[in-house]
Amino acid sequence: MLCFEKRGGKLVVYLEGELDHNTAAGMRAEIDNQLRDRSVMDLIIDMGGVTFMDSSGIGLVLGRYKLMSRRGGRVRLSRPGARVDRLMGLSGVYDLVEKQS
Repeated sequence: MLCFEKRGGKLVVYLEGELDHNTAAGMRAEIDNQLRDRSVMDLIIDMGGVTFMDSSGIGLVLGRYKLMSRRGGRVRLSRPGARVDRLMGLSGVYDLVEKQS
């Protein structure tokens, strides 16, 4: 499940539930639909509601990073749980995407 909040050039995406191969494609499509608004330059992905994540979640984040980088924007991750945080750290995502406390 996804919820969105737009504030000026900032889009906050609140993810909830499982982020795996079964759900990632739908979430990716919904986020990309919101990102059609070219005024969005700051994408914040709030991971606070994610209960499970596999490599599909890494792909979702990195794909949005590439999209935002092409337009000169940025992506930040907010409130990752301990398991998600560890997975993002081990995979090198934090080398590209800022973790917001």
